Amino acid sequence: MKNKVKKILLIFILGITLPFITAFTNSEPQTLYRVYLKGESIGLIKSRTALEEYIDKRQNQIKEKFGVDKVYLPEDLDIVKEVTFDTDISSIKSIYKKIENISPFTIKGYAITIGAVDSQAADGTKIKGKKQTIYVLDRKVFEDAVDNIVHSFISEEDYNNYANDTQEEIEDVGKIIERIYIENKITIKKENIPVDETIYQDSNTLSRYLMFGTTEDQQKYTVQEGDTIEDIAFNNKISTEEFLIANPSFTSTNSLLYAGQEVTLGILKPQFRIVEEDHVVFDEETNYQTETQYDNTKEVGYSEITQKGEKGITRVTQKVQKVNGETISVANVSSEVLKEPVNEIIVRGGKKSSYIGYGTAVATRGQWGWPATCSSISSPFGYRWGVLHDGTDIAGCGYGSNIFAALDGTVVQSGYKYDNGEFITIDHHNGYYSMYAHMVSGSRRVQVGDYVVKGQVIGSMGRTGAATGVHLHFSIWNGFPYRGGRALNAMSFY
Repeated sequence: MKNKVKKILLIFILGITLPFITAFTNSEPQTLYRVYLKGESIGLIKSRTALEEYIDKRQNQIKEKFGVDKVYLPEDLDIVKEVTFDTDISSIKSIYKKIENISPFTIKGYAITIGAVDSQAADGTKIKGKKQTIYVLDRKVFEDAVDNIVHSFISEEDYNNYANDTQEEIEDVGKIIERIYIENKITIKKENIPVDETIYQDSNTLSRYLMFGTTEDQQKYTVQEGDTIEDIAFNNKISTEEFLIANPSFTSTNSLLYAGQEVTLGILKPQFRIVEEDHVVFDEETNYQTETQYDNTKEVGYSEITQKGEKGITRVTQKVQKVNGETISVANVSSEVLKEPVNEIIVRGGKKSSYIGYGTAVATRGQWGWPATCSSISSPFGYRWGVLHDGTDIAGCGYGSNIFAALDGTVVQSGYKYDNGEFITIDHHNGYYSMYAHMVSGSRRVQVGDYVVKGQVIGSMGRTGAATGVHLHFSIWNGFPYRGGRALNAMSFY
């Protein structure tokens, strides 16, 4: 009985499977191509070339938009050769339909990667650099755009002389560019670019992006009667350098404006860092000291200059580093005194009068003393990158060089702050305050409550706090700094 059951089951199984085995053994395997979109199979096709040609033929709109001769497969489309018995073959048209609304097609071009470089904000905080990739069809578009940016920060004449090694040697004073380079690592690779990416086809549009971080039109301003370039720049929170870069038809801040003229007010956001390293030699005037002598035979209030002061001249050699046109480092190499200053001697009356009406003199132009041993200004007062630089940076005097009180007054701050580093603030009792920042750690010679006189050494020049190099950040305020006071351009007091 059991044997009969086994025979019946065997006949039943053979009856089901035999047709499939026969069909399988009678068919031949085919070499086909399996199409994967975003990692998922979307069908089998007979010819990869046929799909590529079909896509290229159907995408005339892309060809016209970008001015190219051929359109290629999407980046996330893979076509894998497969030997199979599967007979479920898709048409080229059906595969195309599955692709066209999901993944963008590609065209030949160049992917340019700009590496990240960290930087520092005005308040000392670290700005994390951003790595990015931009796309062009023609490599020359990128090269021309970079040239445009370089020439925005470095004059074409200076750049060409540097590139062609035709700079004039320095005989007495002058400047030689020792090196120009882009700090970011830049790689250029030819590849297929998805057509939904931003693809730059002309250097002017790419230049705008590389300079301002956007291709959108920048804000415009209509010049009013009496406007100057400095006024327009300051009132719109940009530096005069930014104004000149955004408006290349103006050659200097002294260029004439006329009412009704339209100018551009773009805040620069360069997408890479162009570094210029200079060797500079210049003659610097050194201030004379004023000696006061008292004659007790003369009434108080009497004043006579018995020896006129004369400024000295010192020849200074410096290494200067600029990033995107902004000086970030000044290092003194040497200095040579060409002419010693002659001190001014003032004789004042020392005989007291019975009249009791003398008050504190109010500071006016010419009364303020210079706060450093040198006069090189690495960064002036004003807006840069949309942020107010509320002081004047004096550099090149050397690490540890003396810092002087600019006017008599009482020390109201003497300490450390993350952005100012070691700093001192003096109240001059006339509504004005002066502040001295980035001193050498431990070099502050005066404390809160001390009374100081003009020319008194109060500390040493350093780079504490948010400082990229050795310098003094010197500022004058109408009112207490950062407590309701208003920052003024210190240079207007000299």
